[in-house]
Amino acid sequence: MTGFRHVSIFFLSLILSISAVFAQAPKYSNEFLSIGVGARGMGMANTLVASVNDVTGGYWNPASLPLAEEKWQVSLMHSEYFAGIAKYDYAAVSAPILDPHTQAAFSFIRFGVDDIPNTTQLLDDEGNIDYDRVTSFTAADYGFLISIGRRSPKIPGLRYGGTVKVIYRHVGKFAHSWGFGLDGGIQYDLKNWKFGLMARDVTSTFNAWNFTLDDATKEVWLQTGNEIPKNSLEITLPKLILGAGRRFNIYKKFGLYTEFDFDFTFDGKRSVLIKGDPISIEPHWGLELFYSDFVYVRFGVTNIQDYTDDDGKHIWTWQPNVGVGVRIKDFYIDYALTDVGNQSVALFSNVFSLRADIYKGMFKKKPKPE
Repeated sequence: MTGFRHVSIFFLSLILSISAVFAQAPKYSNEFLSIGVGARGMGMANTLVASVNDVTGGYWNPASLPLAEEKWQVSLMHSEYFAGIAKYDYAAVSAPILDPHTQAAFSFIRFGVDDIPNTTQLLDDEGNIDYDRVTSFTAADYGFLISIGRRSPKIPGLRYGGTVKVIYRHVGKFAHSWGFGLDGGIQYDLKNWKFGLMARDVTSTFNAWNFTLDDATKEVWLQTGNEIPKNSLEITLPKLILGAGRRFNIYKKFGLYTEFDFDFTFDGKRSVLIKGDPISIEPHWGLELFYSDFVYVRFGVTNIQDYTDDDGKHIWTWQPNVGVGVRIKDFYIDYALTDVGNQSVALFSNVFSLRADIYKGMFKKKPKPE
């Protein structure tokens, strides 16, 4: 039982200490904001920077928001990872503001693990095990995104936008942080071609961690050989995403859209297809087959990596994503099957999302005929 207590304390210590590691190696800071939102984008392996055209553009590329064509849009998503241990939720709303060229959106993202056992006080003052002293806590990350996109009144096909991000992260009552960052995006349409550029964390995103451990918890940690974490600053360096896609008309109402995106990171060598120091490039590809504006079938490939195992064998891995979608009047229901690693690391997760378009006057009662 003492071993179980040590393992539990170590797990909690690891969660709280990870921010200090990020301050030194910010490569994977705020990664919950890199998972993606909406089953359409996740089914296409996160290749939407050039083609997104709805409320989810507040996340993918705020330049796309004016494509909502002066209507309100609402989007919801839920998924679970690691056999339901971690829950991922997203909600967003967009609306026209100022003039017909401008659209704004508010997005909310939460990734959290609930009901984590806290066994730091498992033993009473006399060293006896008392399960009534076991409590639970939540470790969760929250993102609040305020986005504005505008259509260029002078250059046809050009749109631009930006996003302000406020980030709150907490680990029970033990630690919390606040962060702030900025994103910027551009889209350009040229006949059947679409181009996009998304700059995430353009000024770097800063999270200031504050630890509030009581004396009893500190004493237990010291007795079990754990380091007491200190207040620290977590930095997310900029990332640049370039995308290009093309629409093809196959037969009558059948069509196809395909897009390639390239993620440029500047925080040192990563385990991606094109490795470099300080610049690494990760390509990913998405495909969407559709019939009219009614049924969609999607596929994508991402997380392409090559590495050498312990036996010196060269191995390639990649993550396939699939999805489907259907439109029923002004409602879009989408589904994707994906995970947060490659095809051999984690169980695939089911992602469901819903989008609704709301037009002015659509709920007004029609006058009765005289």
